[in-house]
This record gives sequence, structure tokens and C-alpha cells, in this order.
Amino acid sequence: MANTPQSKKRARQIERRTDVNKARRSRIRTYLRKVEEAIASGDAAAAKTALQNAQPELMRGVTKGVVHKNTASRKVSRLAARVNALTTA
Repeated sequence: MANTPQSKKRARQIERRTDVNKARRSRIRTYLRKVEEAIASGDAAAAKTALQNAQPELMRGVTKGVVHKNTASRKVSRLAARVNALTTA
């Protein structure tokens, strides 16, 4: 447990940050789930739109430090490939 005033303050700050980051991560997952659902339904137009909405949200997570840059790039790349496969098929 934190003893010094500074460590108590840091514990409070971490608690607040954790809540914010949890909300951001949840928001990103929601956008990704919408893309997955659109791909599963086979609706190419909806999948493309969902991907266009999810991409900036993922990258915002990168700038905020919630998601690693390579992780976000990998997710976008794989989703884009699946959406493109849906459009060409």
C-alpha cells in the first residue's frame, strides 16, 4: 500500500487513468465487433463503412497509449483484407 504523499497521489492518478483507458479499450472493441458482424453478415458496403469508422478509433487508441502501434496496424490490415475479400467475392 502507498505510504508517502506522492505515492498516494500516484495511486489516485493511476486509478483515474485506468478507468479512462478501460473505456477507450471498450470503445475500440465495440467498433471492431461492428466490423466483424458486418463481415459475418456478408454485407460488403456495411463492412467497408464499419472499417472506415473503426480505423481512426484504433489509431486514436495508439496515440493515447492504450494499444500498441503494431497491434493496431495488424488489426486494421487483417480486417481490411477480409473486407476486400468480401467485396471481390
